[in-house]
Order: sequence, then structure tokens, then C-alpha cells
Amino acid sequence: MADRATILHADLDAFYASVEQLLDPALRGKPMAVGSGVVLAASYEAKAFGVSGGMSTRRAKELCPHLIMVGGHFSEYQRLGDAAIDIMEDFTPLVERISIDEAFLDVAGSIHLMGSPTDMAVALRERVRAELGLPVSVGIARTKHLAKIASQVAKPDGLLFVPADRELEFLHPLPVELMWGVGPVTKARLAELGIRTIGELAEAPGASLDRVLGTAIGAKLGALAWNRDPRAIEQHHTAASVSAQSAMGRSTVSDELIERTLRHLADRVASRLRAKSKAGHTVTARVRFPDLRSVTRSVTLPAAVSVTPIIAEVAENLVRSALSDHPDVREISLLSIAVSSLVMESALQLELPLDLEGENSRPGSRAGSSRWALDKAVDEVRRKFGRASIGYASVVLDESRAVPDEFRELAEH
Repeated sequence: MADRATILHADLDAFYASVEQLLDPALRGKPMAVGSGVVLAASYEAKAFGVSGGMSTRRAKELCPHLIMVGGHFSEYQRLGDAAIDIMEDFTPLVERISIDEAFLDVAGSIHLMGSPTDMAVALRERVRAELGLPVSVGIARTKHLAKIASQVAKPDGLLFVPADRELEFLHPLPVELMWGVGPVTKARLAELGIRTIGELAEAPGASLDRVLGTAIGAKLGALAWNRDPRAIEQHHTAASVSAQSAMGRSTVSDELIERTLRHLADRVASRLRAKSKAGHTVTARVRFPDLRSVTRSVTLPAAVSVTPIIAEVAENLVRSALSDHPDVREISLLSIAVSSLVMESALQLELPLDLEGENSRPGSRAGSSRWALDKAVDEVRRKFGRASIGYASVVLDESRAVPDEFRELAEH
């Protein structure tokens, strides 16, 4: 079966916007977007005007004056996304969910019961439309990478099968940005080499790719350009880290900016860790500059942490260390925090008071345990009354411009 096209990539079309149009039929056929301050998702009617996710509402309405903005129904996104996965699992147990609205399926073992992969894709699309009222595009190919590209080409609301003997014929004329891992920055760097299609990437000398992209990324993209993708379906993927980032355009570096941004990010990361009863030993902070260069610093702590102020303070030290190595930098465009080397932490392990050094930063110390208890109390209040009901006073980011945490959590899933 390895030589047959039996991998499906199913992707619900413009999922968040489609759900809103399903809930309110008056929105169907109209340019609309989900969000407040920032566009989280746009309908195809809005995309035709150039509206896209991550764009400010102000800019979106400049492009599309008649744009309708609606708030998100996050519980409905989760419910319908789960329901779509349930339908997929009726065709095969080998389903790898990679986000709230898309998944890979390996249907090789179902052919003798349910027909060809194309037959199953047709039936899957019909069931999702009939039972959930949502459009879904499906790509079928021999590898995960090619199946995902096929589903993108099939959009909106389409199906595309790539025969095993015509893979490169299909793949090489396509624009390079359709490849997994090629975002705007990588696309621009490849364009500097005159590479705009996947075929041009496939023929590019490895040394050129290594010089522009780095050895690891250059080798990975070079292999994918020839459809060399040995990855199998993974059913039980466990996140190796929990992270959050904040893009800030071109912002002048200041102590206030660093402190408030990192505390906001630490609050998001730490609350997700505690919700999963996890903590991490390694804290990583990243700073990106307006010219797209970035600097990363990390530290591995003796005790695993999930306490918001501790993660914030460690990240602040890391960011200041990174910036001290670039004294001429006056502006930054992004800050991020990640916590990795995760362990289960259903309860806090207290320490004997033998070493008082770093009292506040050790979760098991008296001060650290008090901070952990406070965070758990905050978690409980938020669970009952919503995330906006309570928070740290030092976090003064403009929430109207932030992506709602419910949306981030769905994206993580």
C-alpha cells in the first residue's frame, strides 16, 4: 500500500466563518469576519477583497467597507470540529488531528470495506455537509505533505486526487508558498534566489538553500519538493512544549513594554500548563527584530515551573540578556515564551527550607508555593466566571487588540 495514494487531508473550509454563517444564515454569501480588533478568520466573500486572518479590523474595513464583523462562538467551533473528527473516524481509526478544523487519515486498511480512497473522500464530504452543514475540502495523495497541498488546491469545497505516478507533474508547477513551512519570510528569501515554484526549489543547489535558509530547513524543504515525506499518521501526539507569542509591529524597546508583554505571555503559558496538570523545567524566550532577525535564550531550572510570576521573571531575565548582546537595537517586533521538558504536576512538591537563595523563583519554597496557590485561585475564578474576570494588574495590554484565549486554545488542539 506504500506506493498507493491512500492518505487523505481533510480541511474544513474557512471554518470559523463557515460556522458563523451556519449559525446565522443571514450572513451567507456576505463578506464577514470573526474577531474584534483583529480578524481571526474571514469568509471567502471577504477574502476576495484581500481580508485575511491576523489583519487589524481597521485595515480589513478599508479593504472591504461592507465587511460584517461578528464575535466568535468558541464552544460551537469545538463542538463542530469534534463532530467532524467523529465522522472521519467512521472511515478509519488512523486519524491524526492537527488542528481544530483539519486532520490526516490513512485509509489503506479500509479499501476492502469502503471502496477506493476517492470513494471514501466523496462520502466523507457528503456526510460532513449533510450532518454538520459545513463544507470540507479533501486532498488525496501518497504522502502527508502532498495530501495537504492537494486539499489547498482543491479549495473551496473541493476534492483532488493525486495519482502516485503523476506526483511531480502536479507538484512542481505550484507556487512555493503552498509548501508546509514556507511562510512570508521564507518565501521572500527563496525569491531572492529566483525560486518561486516548487519545481524551481527542487532543482536549486543544496548549498544555495543552506546559505539562505540554514542546513536543517534547506534539507527539509528540498526533500519535500521531491515529495520525499516518510512521516506516518500519528494518533497520539503529545505537545513537547507550551508557548505563546505577541507580535507588536515596530515597538520601541522599554522596560514597561518588556515587562507587561512577558507577563501577559507568561499568564497564558502558565494557565495552560496548570490546566493540563503540567510544569516544565526549561524556559525559552525569543526576541524578533523588525529586520526579521531573532535571538533566543533559554535556561533549564532544577524544579519544574507552572507559576505565572516565576515564568515571567525568568523570561524577563532571558530577554534582557538577549538585548544586552544587541545594544544598538531600538525596536522589536515580537516576543515569545515557551516552557518545555514537561512533567506531570498534579500537586506542588514543597522543599525543605535549607537554601534560601532564589526564594521567590523556586516553586516549592514558601514564597513560590504562595504564588502557586494564588495562581490556582485565579484559575478557579476564571473557570467559573471567564478569563476576563480576574488577572494580574501589571498586565495592561490592550485586550481589544489581542486574540481571545479561547481561540488560541482551539488552535492548540
